[in-house]
Amino acid sequence: MASIQREALINASTAQVWDAVRDVGALHDRLVPGFVVDTVVDGEVRTVCFGNGLRVRERIVDVDDARRRIAWSVLDAPQLRYHHASLQLFDDAGRCRAVWIADLLPDELASRIATMIEQGLMAMQRAHERTATADR
Repeated sequence: MASIQREALINASTAQVWDAVRDVGALHDRLVPGFVVDTVVDGEVRTVCFGNGLRVRERIVDVDDARRRIAWSVLDAPQLRYHHASLQLFDDAGRCRAVWIADLLPDELASRIATMIEQGLMAMQRAHERTATADR
């Protein structure tokens, strides 16, 4: 099983970024606009449409406000047999450190998924650093 961990420092408050992360139906509007172009929530399942055309259904496993951590599992996606991921935020000297971890099968998809995670983190940086600058 492949395990991927990527981190990014975001020049914005952790509280600001967490507010967008925990809004599970607003990936396309608040958290990673452009990387995700639409999100629809039905109970604990959300359908995510990515900018590259990929569409997946995910089960929201946990939204933990105290630890600023969200966990989800992909229910169906082309070629994936298993996928579980989490995103956790930490305060880091006035900035937000985002840690995204994903475990998946088959291993052959690790490179492609790692690239998507990196793109998602960059979209998160762009969206929240722009918002933090506008708020000053």
